[in-house]
Amino acid sequence: MQRLWLLFAQAVTIVLALYFVYSAVRPDWAPVRPGTVQQLGTPSQPASALVAAPAPTPNSFRTAAGRAMPAVVNILTSKAMPDKHPLLRDPYFKRFFGDRDGEEEEDDQNSLGSGVIVSPDGYILTNYHVVEAADEIEVVLADGRKSSAKLVGTDPETDLAVIKIELKQLPAIILGNVDSAKVGDVVLAIGNPFGVGQTVTMGIISALGRNNLHINHFENFIQTDAAINFGNSGGALIDTNGNLLGINSAIYSQTGGSVGIGFAIPVSTAKTVMESIIKSGHVVRGWIGVESQEITPELAESFGLQRESGAIIAGVVRNGPADKAGMKPGDILLSVDGKPVRDTNEMLNLIAQLQPGGKATMRVLRKNREADLAITVGKRPVPKK
Repeated sequence: MQRLWLLFAQAVTIVLALYFVYSAVRPDWAPVRPGTVQQLGTPSQPASALVAAPAPTPNSFRTAAGRAMPAVVNILTSKAMPDKHPLLRDPYFKRFFGDRDGEEEEDDQNSLGSGVIVSPDGYILTNYHVVEAADEIEVVLADGRKSSAKLVGTDPETDLAVIKIELKQLPAIILGNVDSAKVGDVVLAIGNPFGVGQTVTMGIISALGRNNLHINHFENFIQTDAAINFGNSGGALIDTNGNLLGINSAIYSQTGGSVGIGFAIPVSTAKTVMESIIKSGHVVRGWIGVESQEITPELAESFGLQRESGAIIAGVVRNGPADKAGMKPGDILLSVDGKPVRDTNEMLNLIAQLQPGGKATMRVLRKNREADLAITVGKRPVPKK
């Protein structure tokens, strides 16, 4: 009896061993619970749920783009060329002499750019160089509507302009808070590069407060590596919520195409300029009548200065506001109404923000002695176009 039991136990062991071997080699033989699918690294869940689940969209900015794109428009401008001499249009003259230089006869010169609708009333922000000297301006909306536009006003010193269209149910972009923007934040650039149609590109904020680029008179650019090309000028730079951070204005390039160094005018500057243009047709800025020069380490050492920040007054306009208050060449401007002056660019911006006709206290350093000057602010002359 004991011998028979031992043989039975060995037979069962061999059968079980063979079953486990076959199960490992052919797992599809193993029984599967109906209605469930096991995914590697995930808990078991009904097969129907796996099939119906929507595809995830990580790192997608479709919502931001969708909010801002309707407010970004294409701008087409035309400029009438001077009339040709009547002889050049005469068919007999052309018969003997032909078209001069083989040039095609063109009556108009066309250009393109972008703009941003900032008000349901039809006000559009764009660059000054987009509409400069244009005789006709046409706006094409993202929904296909077209409208002629009138020029409300321009500000060449910041390269901004405001135009207006007369259409109903206009989508207006939401103005963002550029003061909360930081280097490394993701941004999207929207415009009409090379006339191919509305295009969205992505990048980050590479730098803030860029100046001394000699692009505009007043500079405080947002630098980005989002692709900006010809035709993007005047378009929108937005954050990941679809809010406007800046107006795309310029690129640094040796080839004419994007190399990852683009510049946008901050929305804070654009808003101030726009409101002034809508109110008075131009931008009103403060002025005291001085020319300035940066304090460099070399100048500081040469003149024995104890500081390397501020702006040296290189010249004073005779009978101007600064001259009447006693400011002299060689003075170092330290502050404007209590706000410190670190360089000439900051000095220009602080003075421009002053209200013409008002009083301002400016602290200067003269022969290592500080003094306060009370200056009646003048109105900055409108630059000649």
